[in-house]
Formats: sequence, C-alpha cells, structure tokens
Amino acid sequence: MNSREKAEHIFLAGVKGVLPGKLIGDMFSVRGSILKIGYQSFDLEKIENVYILGAGKASAAMGHYVENTRGMRITEGHIITKYDHYCKLNRIKVTEAGHPLPDQNSFKATEEILTIADKATENDLVICLFSGGGSSLMADCPENTTHEEIIRLNKLLVHCGADIAEINSVRKHLSKVKGGQLAKHIWPAPSVSLLISDVTGNKMDIIASGPTVPDNSTFHDAINVIEKYNLTGEVSPGLVEYLHEGVHGSRPETPKSDDPVFEKAVTLITGDNKAALLAAKSEAEDLGFTSFILTDELFGDPEGACAWFREMIIKHKNDDLVQKPACLLFGGELTVNVTGKGKGGRNQHLALTAALRLCDIPGITFLSAGTDGNDGNTNMAGAVVDTETAHDALSNYIDPEVYLRSFDSYNFFKKAGGHISTGPTMTNVMDIVVILIE
Repeated sequence: MNSREKAEHIFLAGVKGVLPGKLIGDMFSVRGSILKIGYQSFDLEKIENVYILGAGKASAAMGHYVENTRGMRITEGHIITKYDHYCKLNRIKVTEAGHPLPDQNSFKATEEILTIADKATENDLVICLFSGGGSSLMADCPENTTHEEIIRLNKLLVHCGADIAEINSVRKHLSKVKGGQLAKHIWPAPSVSLLISDVTGNKMDIIASGPTVPDNSTFHDAINVIEKYNLTGEVSPGLVEYLHEGVHGSRPETPKSDDPVFEKAVTLITGDNKAALLAAKSEAEDLGFTSFILTDELFGDPEGACAWFREMIIKHKNDDLVQKPACLLFGGELTVNVTGKGKGGRNQHLALTAALRLCDIPGITFLSAGTDGNDGNTNMAGAVVDTETAHDALSNYIDPEVYLRSFDSYNFFKKAGGHISTGPTMTNVMDIVVILIE
C-alpha cells in the first residue's frame, strides 16, 4: 500500500469502530424477562408496550440491531433517516427524509413520531435512537408558519458560519419536538435514549437537537444567533416574531433540568469520535506507525486548523524521540463560511486547504473525511492529499487556489484525484483527520 491507501485504511478502521451493530450489541441484552440497556434494567413482564422512536443517519441501522436482539419485543415504532440510509425493519416504520435540509417527509414523519409518543403510558417503555442528522430529519414548525419557512431557515443557518450549538438553539425554539420537548410527549412513560454523538464534547442537548434531554439554550440565545449572523431580514417575519414572543414570555421555554418530564428519562452515549479515533490508532499501529491522538474536539475554520496542523507536524517530524513513520489523528468538526458557488464540503475544503498550506513540508500525507460517508452537498466522504498534490495539479493546469476561493473542492478533486468514497456508512461521529509523516 502507498501512503494514501494507508491513510484511507486508518480512516476506515475508525469508521468500523463506531458502526451501529457493534455499539448496539454492546448495549442491549435480554435474559429471561430482563431487558438490559447499558446499566438500566427493565422487566419486560411488567411492561405493556415497547415503543421505538428515532432520527438520524445511523438510527435505522440502530433500530435493525435493536429488533434483532434475541428476546426483544417491540409494539411499534418510527424512525426517520436520510435518503439511502434505509433499513427494512419488521416492527418499526422507517421514513427516509431530507438532510441537511428537511423536506415534506421530515414533517410528516415527525407528526407520526409524536403520535406514538403521546400513546405511551407509565406502564410502557420508550426507547429512542438518535444520531447525527436528527435535527434536520425530525422537523416541524410553529403555529401560523409553514414548512417552507423552516426549510429556508435551515438553509440560511447551515451556510451562515454558525456552529452547531448556535444553529440548534434556533431550531429548538421553533419546534415542539426538539430541545427536550419530545420528552414532554413521552412522559409519564419511562424512556431510554441511545445517542451516537456527532458533536464535540458529547453535549447531549446538541445531538439531534436534544429531543429527550434538558435544553440549556433560551429564546434569547436563538434571537442572538439570528442577529449575530445578520439573518433578521432573511428569516421569515413569522419565525422572527415567534422567537421575540418567546423572549417576552408569551411562548413557553424549552424544558430545563428541573422539569419533572426528565425524572424517568435516561440518556446514554453509545458511540463518539473518541471511540473512532481509538480504532483508527489501533489500525495505524498495526500498519507500523507511531501513533498519536491529538484531539477529538477539533473546531474552528480550515485556515486556522491548518496552521495548527503545521505546528504539530513540524513538532513531531523534528522530534528524534518520535520513531518514524508517524501518524497524527484528529477528530471533530470544522466550520466553513461558504461564500462561493462551488460544490464540496468541509472535509474536501480542508484537504484542499492543506494541499496548499502544507505543500512545503516533505513526506506528508493528509486525509480528512466524514465518518458518515457524506461531505457537504456531495456523495464523497472527503479527500486525501500529499506534499505533491498542489504541484501536480498546477502541472496539469488545475489551479488549486482558484478552486479554493470558489469553494469548489469537489470539482478540484474530481479533476486532480484524491476523493475518498465510502457510500453511506450508517454511522456518524463527526470527522477524522489522518496525517502521516514519513
């Protein structure tokens, strides 16, 4: 294998480490009538109905492994997942819907989820399966507003440069399901929510917009995001008015930690970026690399990240105590403020940035890819570059700076080579960056 192939093998090992089959298998078991979910135990003989609800890119696959737990009995359920992430389930209905923008399937399926949640009584058990993408896939709108207004709002939010916490603070305050509000519909039934984390720090109130956990954001936070990113004139007046009504107390706040709806609600993280990085590190070491996990909380913009990558590369490259070849691993999720009209995603944009900003350091291979297999508005997971990428592209009359300025990383790699293609992975724990040092 060459260095690019080795980087891809390391990335794929990280993805394999957080596939739903492994994660659910480690969490679920039934012995006799006792259902164990993590450290929670339930006597199925005392439970009338088991309902399964969920949303996210990994949720249908999670539902598949829940259904296949021997001894598990499910009354009914509904899961919303992204197109091309469908799994045929026996007792759980699966709806494919829009991501990163909700569509009509999102709104219709969310109403069906609320219908099931409202059925649940104190004699039932509700199991919720959430992963990255749930914020878009499970969608609704406030009274006197339209689906189209919410879809446009989501488009504005994901392109304005706001981070995921900021985006979700707005989403949660224009919903009756996000920000702990699904828990209000489930109550008084006990519930267990299993989350595959796609946010730094595993903040439960941000993953899928926290439908079953207390919300730490407020209407004030939501309005501040709209104003900070100069969206007031672009968001529909009805939505802005609704948020202002919330600020002034005429709309109920999202439930906080002291709300009784959370007394019988348990939430567990089943997989995260750190688990993926540990699996990637193990693979890198098997391939003969001295390996280091430097962070699972990568954030910021690609230019700033590349400055830090450069510092870390030089530090490890020049350290005689670090046996070569070496592998540096990073996880997290950068934010790209898109101003061009090209095609791509944050991982391809980061890889193209790295090809230009790190090209004077010999013996470097750099990969950035999303663990969900999908980067931005493309069907690629990301891209891999090396020290020669920018030089080789220029020699073939492909100017990487032009593609970078127009945010057209997808078409750069389509011409120059370097795309990482996995197809849907059925999981999502943010992104992985692999840097190999010869």
